Amino acid sequence: MRNPGGATVIKHIVFWKLAESVDGHTKAENIARMKDAVEAMRAVIPGIVELEIGADFERSDAAWDVALYSAFESREALDAYQVHPEHEKVKELVARIRTDRAVVDYEV
Repeated sequence: MRNPGGATVIKHIVFWKLAESVDGHTKAENIARMKDAVEAMRAVIPGIVELEIGADFERSDAAWDVALYSAFESREALDAYQVHPEHEKVKELVARIRTDRAVVDYEV
């Protein structure tokens, strides 16, 4: 995938496993809170080309609870996203409810 200018696009993929209950909320409720917070970033953080978050429905032993697929205009856009105040708020929420995290960043 190329962005409109033909330059390289950066993919940012994250997987999380969540605790069964945190902040007085069930895992399902925390997934919904997380999904709302992540999706709200799209409207306020520049440089996001695509952003999609979803919850696993299989529940197999190998599955992660939540996956984030996102794409950015450039490495600079990804770097700016990482320290953006709205992303910092999301990271605070996720840090409280997650038990594990995996991430991959790559260029296409």
